[in-house]
Amino acid sequence: MAAEEKSIGRKLLSFFITEETATPANTSSLMPPPIPKVEKTVEPAIIPQGIEKGVVDKKFIDHFVQLLENSNLKGPDYFEYMQALKGLTGLGLSEEKQFQAAWASFKVMGGITDVAVLTDTAKQYIGILDTDRQGFLKDVENAVSQKVGGLKNDLKKTEEENENIAKQIIDLQRKIDENKIKINKLTDDISEQSGKITINKSNYETTYHTFVEQIKGDIAKIVAYLK
Repeated sequence: MAAEEKSIGRKLLSFFITEETATPANTSSLMPPPIPKVEKTVEPAIIPQGIEKGVVDKKFIDHFVQLLENSNLKGPDYFEYMQALKGLTGLGLSEEKQFQAAWASFKVMGGITDVAVLTDTAKQYIGILDTDRQGFLKDVENAVSQKVGGLKNDLKKTEEENENIAKQIIDLQRKIDENKIKINKLTDDISEQSGKITINKSNYETTYHTFVEQIKGDIAKIVAYLK
């Protein structure tokens, strides 16, 4: 394959996905000159049920293109047939005629007469993609186990910490309520004891002054009566 030619994977890719920068493929010298392009309806890809809705991602496009290029089987096969089919795009032929014309050109080019060569090699490429998919899904599983699993462990640990903190808060609140009751009782006890002490002090002072005045009165009488 010449360096300036478009890669075989890109040629195949362009049959399924329209690239904005795609370069028109060269048509066979046996084909008539191109006529105005007739748009054809492309059947959407069938996505198995149960798979979350996604989009065609460029990084995976590039990955599959490279994978198919590296896995290109020897000799004319499905890959080369799809190149020939791509060369008929825009000639105004029906899809059936395009496939038939490409097959006629392919047989001349590769000396192949059995259509099974196309279907068998196409299935081999599907097998290659399936093998790659299994590896990818295994990597996803490992990533989920390592990264998501670690995050789930952190989540569980954090939830348990919150549960413990919540229990501590409940215990602290219970202690606060108990202390409030104790504070109220102590306040009442302080008031009661303060009142008793104040009364005792007043009684003491009154009794003291009564005795002092009594004695002073006695002193006055002694001085007055006993001269």
